[in-house]
Amino acid sequence: MGNELFGDDAVGLLAVRKTAQRAPGRADYVETGLHGVALLDLLIGYEKAIIVDAVQTGRHSAGTILEIETGRLNPIDNPSPHFTGIPELIRLARELDVCFPVEILIVGMEVVNTEDMGSEMTGEVVAALDQLTERVMFHLL
Repeated sequence: MGNELFGDDAVGLLAVRKTAQRAPGRADYVETGLHGVALLDLLIGYEKAIIVDAVQTGRHSAGTILEIETGRLNPIDNPSPHFTGIPELIRLARELDVCFPVEILIVGMEVVNTEDMGSEMTGEVVAALDQLTERVMFHLL
């Protein structure tokens, strides 16, 4: 997930591209800038998903790689179609009775800048990109 126009927000897309080059055919690789309920369509039909994305917790230094299991995520207090988290998607998929991943792992990297259009990725994020790719590869093998 991500958007190449917004600096560090591209890190998930770049890691998935590198993973796809190193392990072609090992998985379905999907790049998206979508969020919220729109992700439901991308995940329907899969048993397992790895979401690779930039994260901003403010609790880690830039370039830190985080693994987040969906069971540890808190629901959003006031979800909407545009602002919906993974717990809400899981609940919606159950209510719709559609095939949805039983296992979803988020592999993220702590980033600094995802808001300045046209900005470059920060040095710490660029330096840790290969580590992020390695972590995704580990979960594919």
